[in-house]
Amino acid sequence: MNLRTLLFWTHLIVGVAAGLIILMMSLTGVVLTYESQINRWDQQEYKSQDQATRSEPLTLDELLLHIAEHTPDATPSAITIRHNHLEPAVVNVGGGISMFFDRYSGQPLGNSDRPTRRFLRSVMYWHRWFALDGDNRIYGRALTGAANLGFLFLVISGVYLWWPRTWSLTQLRPAIWFRAGLKGRARNFNWHNVIGLWMALPLVIIVFSGSAIGYRWFSDGIYLAFGENPPIRAAATSRSDADETNSTEQRHYASYQPMFEQANVDAPMWTAITLRLPVDNAERVLLLVDRGTGRQPSKQYELAFDRENGDLVERIGYPTYSPARKFRRWLRFAHTGEVYGLLGQTIAGIAASGAAVLVWTGLAMAWRRFRNVQSRQSRPSPRDRLR
Repeated sequence: MNLRTLLFWTHLIVGVAAGLIILMMSLTGVVLTYESQINRWDQQEYKSQDQATRSEPLTLDELLLHIAEHTPDATPSAITIRHNHLEPAVVNVGGGISMFFDRYSGQPLGNSDRPTRRFLRSVMYWHRWFALDGDNRIYGRALTGAANLGFLFLVISGVYLWWPRTWSLTQLRPAIWFRAGLKGRARNFNWHNVIGLWMALPLVIIVFSGSAIGYRWFSDGIYLAFGENPPIRAAATSRSDADETNSTEQRHYASYQPMFEQANVDAPMWTAITLRLPVDNAERVLLLVDRGTGRQPSKQYELAFDRENGDLVERIGYPTYSPARKFRRWLRFAHTGEVYGLLGQTIAGIAASGAAVLVWTGLAMAWRRFRNVQSRQSRPSPRDRLR
């Protein structure tokens, strides 16, 4: 058995074994293509009224006082201000929920737990772990992770199997574009080859990045491939833990508004600035400056301020990352295509649609092959017919 034959049968077996899971992840991926835009559109009603623009917006410190008044039972971890002055302040209150506050009155406008977001979140849960709950999620992750690795093999091996033995226009024409008038196996074979060829690169990126997201060993392997040591995952310190270690001595902290204004000057073309609210014993205040869509790491960086005097201490974030960490961060949003904005998302959505067709045509051809084998086995041999 030569390599090509071995790869073909392995390709077939893996495709049949993981096909339905890959189909589910592909279809849910299509639904999630424009998730961020759909959520933003759904929150249009939270924008400030036009008459509000006649006054100056509240300072960050004034806004935080209003937020504390209206969220006594929550501990906000971050507040995001968008460059568009009509956009509300977005406050992360934990549990994956954000609250929206009017930047002029400080009044709450609503939260992100809306029907549209709940639907998209349920689709995302299916995409990641079959929407299983609690400890059962580990089994869902195991299935989707294994299927994702299998899909990576299918895409790479598929390119090898597609590769023509001899390059000629006659051989390439039916393999690089759709042919009209085909039916049954011939049509499935043509679609499988053409879509597999044109979608190979985006699918490799999507599936490779999915493995980096799903498996720590895969992510650590990326660092090792760059000649770097994988990062050590430190246990997160909760705010309650920080409160216990905090000194009882009353300390004076600098106002947040001058920090926000300095970040504004530092990046005139910013689209959003996020203040990460420090825990009680923190010595620094971090402001994330975003000059993109919020999903483009190369357009983000952080400014670190001294919490007591408000002086700018350091510029950190993506520009200061090592090559491996930059690549790993890029992979996170390459998976959805968001790293390249709307165009990248569209390509990712088309690739996910193509993946669904690849699974369908592949399973159809596998079923036809199985039926043909069954038919040949049930057909009487010439010797039996002579009896």
